[in-house]
Amino acid sequence: MKSEIHPEYNKNVTVKCGCGATWTTSSTKSEISTEICSSCHPFWTGEQRIVDTEGRVERMKRRYSLSESEDKNS
Repeated sequence: MKSEIHPEYNKNVTVKCGCGATWTTSSTKSEISTEICSSCHPFWTGEQRIVDTEGRVERMKRRYSLSESEDKNS
């Protein structure tokens, strides 16, 4: 193996989620941030909420002329 080609491995890296949860792990990065974690993801929490990035839900509603009442009945 060649020497000095591998990235530096950090043993204590803080991971920050958009919901405010933080935890420590190991990584080659010095800090990690994420939008969704197991504390706030709908699959793990049992909540039915739509995670909208880039306005995709609103764009679909405009395209197909959906209202809020039609969304809740589906």
